[in-house]
Amino acid sequence: MAARDPYQVLGVGKGAKADEIKKAFRKLAKQYHPDQNQNDPKAKEKFAEVNQAYEIIGDEKKRAAFERGEIDAEGKPRGFEGFPGGGGFRQRPGGGGQHFEFEFGPGGPGGAGHRTQGGPGFDPASIFGDLFGGRGGFGGGRPAQGEDLNAALAVSLEEAVEGAAKRVFMPNGKTLEVKIPAGIEDGKQIRLKGQGNPGPGGGPSGDALITVNIAPHGLFKVEGRDLKLDLAVRLDQAVLGGPVEIPTLGGGRLEMNLPPNTSSGRTLRLRGKGLPASGKKPAGDLLATVKITLPDTRDSELEALMKKWRERGV
Repeated sequence: MAARDPYQVLGVGKGAKADEIKKAFRKLAKQYHPDQNQNDPKAKEKFAEVNQAYEIIGDEKKRAAFERGEIDAEGKPRGFEGFPGGGGFRQRPGGGGQHFEFEFGPGGPGGAGHRTQGGPGFDPASIFGDLFGGRGGFGGGRPAQGEDLNAALAVSLEEAVEGAAKRVFMPNGKTLEVKIPAGIEDGKQIRLKGQGNPGPGGGPSGDALITVNIAPHGLFKVEGRDLKLDLAVRLDQAVLGGPVEIPTLGGGRLEMNLPPNTSSGRTLRLRGKGLPASGKKPAGDLLATVKITLPDTRDSELEALMKKWRERGV
């Protein structure tokens, strides 16, 4: 059964922006994730379909190739059957020896009807060896490596920070165990050697390429290695300054001194409190943007003060 159009699978239009496609994928991946649908036997199939669709239109180069009709919804080349336009070998009698002709279609080398001949001892497969460098089992060269497989894996912010062992469901139906390193960034790719499709003619298997996406968090927004949040402060705190508490990953809180006359939109930076260091990459920062909040109920004293400010043109 042919794969469905990836735009239809993700429910986006052909003119959708990359972030819109990514948002649609995350929503559906969360909805159909087998861990969340253990009583639904079709969830795994739907999850694999969503992964496959995102593999095509979530990748800029593959999306362009799909739009041009060069690959299908499964990422396979279109119209390649030996050579574009068809073609094949034909044995031709003559001279007492064996003669072969190789015919290319209209799109083949030399234009329409181009024909390559060979006499006794001519090896037609050597043509493929010349074209493909001896790979794919032609000409006795090294067998070609199998196709790489792509999949996307959604993790929580806590899992990205602390690291985790996760299962990922591949488009070919395989389930792989993936180790998420602590401090991984959103959109980073993990390569699992030899976990892709097997190579033709006994060639080595391709790799599995897992793109890690950090799921939206209720408090923090991830940008690279930095974390951002909105920090609610009272009007008196903004005017007079003083200590404020800023939440951090893991449920902790840090106290920081707010300068007097701090306006909404001012950002406070806590260095090293973002994603932890990973490899050669240093820890990110925590950026808290001030948002002044007012009481839910009316305050007569506050209103009187504001009237004075209005009269003074403050």
